Amino acid sequence: MNELTTAWPVRFDLPWPIALALVLLLPLLVFLAVNGARRRRRIRLARFAAAGTLQRLGASPASRRGQLFRLTGVALLCAIALTGPRWGVLSSQETRRGIDVAVALDASLSMMARDERPSRLERMKQEVRRLRASSRADRMALLAFAGRSYILTPLTADDGALELYLENLSPDVVGQAGSSIARAITQGTELLAASTSTSDRALVIMSDGEAFEPVEDVRAAAAEAAKQGVVLVTVGFGTPEGATIPEAVNNTTQEKRDEQGNVVITRHMPELLQAAAEASGGVYVPADVTDRAGRIRAALSSLRTERRSISSREDHVSRFAWFLAPALLLLLLDTWLMQRPARKPRTAAAMEPLPSSISKSVSPAAALLLLLAIGGCAQAPDPARRLESGDALGAVRGYRAQYAAGDTSVKTRYNLATALLEADSLAAANELFESVRRGADGEVRARAQYNAGLSKLREGRTAEGDSAKSAFAAARALLRSYLSDRFSDLDGKWNYELALRPEPPMGGGGGGGQNDQQGQQSDEADPQPGQLDQSQAEALLNSAARDERDVQGRKQRMTRQPPPPGGRDW
Repeated sequence: MNELTTAWPVRFDLPWPIALALVLLLPLLVFLAVNGARRRRRIRLARFAAAGTLQRLGASPASRRGQLFRLTGVALLCAIALTGPRWGVLSSQETRRGIDVAVALDASLSMMARDERPSRLERMKQEVRRLRASSRADRMALLAFAGRSYILTPLTADDGALELYLENLSPDVVGQAGSSIARAITQGTELLAASTSTSDRALVIMSDGEAFEPVEDVRAAAAEAAKQGVVLVTVGFGTPEGATIPEAVNNTTQEKRDEQGNVVITRHMPELLQAAAEASGGVYVPADVTDRAGRIRAALSSLRTERRSISSREDHVSRFAWFLAPALLLLLLDTWLMQRPARKPRTAAAMEPLPSSISKSVSPAAALLLLLAIGGCAQAPDPARRLESGDALGAVRGYRAQYAAGDTSVKTRYNLATALLEADSLAAANELFESVRRGADGEVRARAQYNAGLSKLREGRTAEGDSAKSAFAAARALLRSYLSDRFSDLDGKWNYELALRPEPPMGGGGGGGQNDQQGQQSDEADPQPGQLDQSQAEALLNSAARDERDVQGRKQRMTRQPPPPGGRDW
């Protein structure tokens, strides 16, 4: 089961940033090529007929003007798709079989030697990450050991927690210097024995083997692990030739020296690791093996597993199809437009727009019914254009001039009332809406009821006391009458709910409920006090993760204890 989730602001990633040049270059080249071909075609056609004749024949160069922009848009979308845009996070949940694995990591000073690049410690971390990547269904625990052993994480499938402790692993994690493989085996066995899982259990010891302890102790701990049913895998790091140990002293890096002042050379010693594997019947992976994580996985492949559900994330999901699909549709549209027969020019009546004052207050379908009802299909007057541009007072003056000139039709009175409503002349608007409701029926009467209710609603919001109550009551009556025939109108329902509130919020519909719908969307979009939106929540979680990483790092960097007896603290 896959689930797609995205964060806002969206993280945008381009695998091939150099391809961004195509976003500017390719559309420009296509524009120049298509425009040049169009210009040459216009010159050729001009030799055979006049512009008017070409227009009647459907062969006018102007008929191909849209093709220029369509093909340029296709080129732009294809160029963006070629850059390989990616964003969002794809989360998936799947079921796999896994085991319980405890990984004990040598964090002694000798692991800082650089006979393995970049160091034994960093190479060990790389192998742990590779092992985890190849066994996502396993529950894994991390232990760090030197002179003592410490549990970093219990058995978990949380990759974030494992990476957190793995990233901060260093010799400062352990409080006692030296190396004790026997203690790591004992603690790892106890940790796995406490598990209630039905799967088999395995303990992986990763070390350079340079431990100054009796081999009998290591064998005894390994034998006890075998009795507990724990499969032991030991993994070596370092080289037989060895290397020096870099140590920070007074902000400088020096080679570590022993108590006699001699430079310490640390070497890979496989004897203890081999002894532990033999005593438990486990597997030893030599230090010279290239794919140590693969060898560990092969050694654990025969263990009994159990079924587990795991989740995974894929950041920056590829989205090139989101741009390629519109480009293909635009190309198909261009092909269809260029192949279809030429259309005859429209008549002037068919090209006339709907009056803006009506279309601003009603839906397109209702505006068409209103147009049929009033029989008006003339060119939109100047007041309509003024109202559409936001000049309500200019529209009022224009419609009043028409009204004074004798045009007292339903259309003119409705448009004048709508302009007065937009100009907040509510009393005059109410009077005209009432006259329209008395003198009209059908859709015209319904829309007049709606706008009259909206006018009363605005009046109630600005009035106080009994005047406000009276205005709200009138608004409820008008809107209730409107909704009795149009009960599915969402804008009408929203305004009716506003009229029911004794202290309605600021905002409201205008000209058919447009502004009221915006007010509703604004109320839904704004988070309640004390709540966070998605981007704020993600930023808070990221900050908490960084703080947790710092805290764990400080906890792990404890003050080092005095060297063990014998002075061998590496």
